[in-house]
Amino acid sequence: MELSKAYDPKLVEDKIYALWEKSGFFNPDKLPKTHKKPFTILMPPPNANDPLHIGHAVFVTLQDIMMRYHRMKGKKTLWLPGEDHAGFETQVVYEKKLEKQGRSRFQMTREQFYQEVWDYTQKNREIVRNQLKKLGASSDWSRETFTLDPKIIKTVYATFKKMADDGLIYRAERLVNYCTKHRTAFSELEIKHEERKDPLYYMKYGPITLATTRPETKFGDTAIAVHPNDKRYHQYVGKELEVETITGKRTLKVISDESVDPLFGTGAVKVTPAHDFADFETWSRHKTEIPGPIRAIGQDGKLTGVAGPYAGLKVLEARTLIAKEMQERGLMEKIDETYTHTVSLCYKCSNLLEPMLMAQWFIKTAPLAKAASAAVRTKKIKIIPSNQEKVFFHWMNHIKDWNISRQNWWGIAIPAWQCAACSEWTITSGKKPEYCTKCKNKTLERDSDVFDTWFSSGQWPFAVFSPKDFKAFYPTSVMETGYDILFFWVARMIMLSIYRTGKVPFEYVYLHGLVRSKDRQKMSKSKGNVIDPLGVAETYGTDALRMALIIGNMAGQDIIISEDKIRGYRNFVNKLWNVARFVFLNAKDFKPAKRDALSLQDKKILKDFIIVAKKTTKFLDAFQFSHAGETLYRYLWHTFADKVIEESKPVLLHPKTRFSRQYVLLEVLSTCIKLLHPFMPFITEEIYQQLPIKNKKETLMIEKWPFDKTQGKPYE
Repeated sequence: MELSKAYDPKLVEDKIYALWEKSGFFNPDKLPKTHKKPFTILMPPPNANDPLHIGHAVFVTLQDIMMRYHRMKGKKTLWLPGEDHAGFETQVVYEKKLEKQGRSRFQMTREQFYQEVWDYTQKNREIVRNQLKKLGASSDWSRETFTLDPKIIKTVYATFKKMADDGLIYRAERLVNYCTKHRTAFSELEIKHEERKDPLYYMKYGPITLATTRPETKFGDTAIAVHPNDKRYHQYVGKELEVETITGKRTLKVISDESVDPLFGTGAVKVTPAHDFADFETWSRHKTEIPGPIRAIGQDGKLTGVAGPYAGLKVLEARTLIAKEMQERGLMEKIDETYTHTVSLCYKCSNLLEPMLMAQWFIKTAPLAKAASAAVRTKKIKIIPSNQEKVFFHWMNHIKDWNISRQNWWGIAIPAWQCAACSEWTITSGKKPEYCTKCKNKTLERDSDVFDTWFSSGQWPFAVFSPKDFKAFYPTSVMETGYDILFFWVARMIMLSIYRTGKVPFEYVYLHGLVRSKDRQKMSKSKGNVIDPLGVAETYGTDALRMALIIGNMAGQDIIISEDKIRGYRNFVNKLWNVARFVFLNAKDFKPAKRDALSLQDKKILKDFIIVAKKTTKFLDAFQFSHAGETLYRYLWHTFADKVIEESKPVLLHPKTRFSRQYVLLEVLSTCIKLLHPFMPFITEEIYQQLPIKNKKETLMIEKWPFDKTQGKPYE
């Protein structure tokens, strides 16, 4: 069969993907019976709130390479796809859409909002699914999972109940990071930190002057604190001072605490336990000496009634007015306009986060972290690249209890009910209890909060499986994802999976880097350097995009991508097509039975190629995908095309050497497309389907990997 003069991915890719789906070989249960030992990857579920971006194309390419490679190695491969409801992330996306429509979720009931977001995510799931297919993902779509599927919710509830029964869950009123715009709390990991220059206000509190960046919280002050060894304030420690304020006189006790930095400001600080994490800890150590927290700022970001005439003002507005009033009344000693400090911001809207005193659900993480650390330390889980282990252990060694409550309206509702009579909380596996176990009262109200998305997605490795699949495919083989969520997600999967199953969730963790533009800048719409993976795949073909994403992509290192690079690998795709076309045109009369003995040159071509093939296999086994892809790229272009084929032109003209060289060209080509298949699945399958050889499989996907140990000696 003769190949067309030019390769057109638009005419090939949909046809080839349909062929793969029809074969059924994405499903491990439908692979040939010789495929026995499992090789499993669970797809990191893309958020079901937007189309795929270039970062998704990276993980699809890397994971598909592994799946296709191990499928050809005879493994019973399962790549289980899915999508994440992505709680807060999705809510933010949808609220932006509502804002453009002049609507707000606060004009809707929770049920109405939830249904609208549900409908939106289901439509977007279909878009994401089709995009994943366009990128060549050989996933088992019959096992596709959504993180709001009933089986996932059931598992999440069971984990929460078990943790509560085991004493790992507790409810406490503590300070949490709170975004007043989005009206939800965050864990310590979800904070964006930024260095800023802000005024440092030196306020007079009776005979003591103290410094603060937040005068608006003064209405929540409960004490003044100094360091025990600071001789400047020894005469005041333990005494109550009458303090003149802009809303009248107050009495504040002076306490000593070693947490106070004598070099900051004047060495004296105000204690505001409801609005500062350090102050909350100070109050916790001095509960018997000073009053409890006083809320001066509400969850709406406005000052509360304790602020008197300033009640109802937003924080920054109040800060300006309060500072001005204090200056006018002689209560402000000075203002330092050059003070530099680090502030905490919402990672989505960049608004200042407010430390907010709230009752939340927490997980005691220390026991979970101990088991997770042991799994990595003993190499039951291997992290690639290995230098990321230091990052992992740093997080594990400094882990804090995890706040898993969120005030979103979109997510998995927390299965906890509070008794109206005695305020006792009852946790279940999902079903509302008939009565309070403490006082038997039947009036119970469900907690309005939802779980942190990372709590549910952290159970992905075991929640996705049916009992039968769990037995067959757990633990999984590789977890491939970005290094930026090593602790957000990977560490939590390890912790929760070991806790629930007693086994590690995966053998390897492969971490890829962030995608950056050719000038090494982070991609963003504002910079105009974003590359749409589906757009460039449409223009240059998916195989070109995949090769561009792999070559130069080393584990743990950021990935440089540009349209020029993708265009360059489009040329490589065309080179492969032209090579195949040349071999096909010159092998029309090839008859295996008529092959003469191989010449020394023919034997050398095959011998040199075997070295390349085995080197490729070695790189793939070592997770060195860039090296493997580049090895094949260099061989096909600079050796096979530039040398072997050029040297073959006169050889093919002689009857005595023609058939032997035809055999060599067909062998190298057919083996090349097998080796390249994980990287460039569409063009290699198209060439394979037209390859003029006998005993072809239904699809290249289940061809045997070249020179595998199970196949005996090459070219016997």
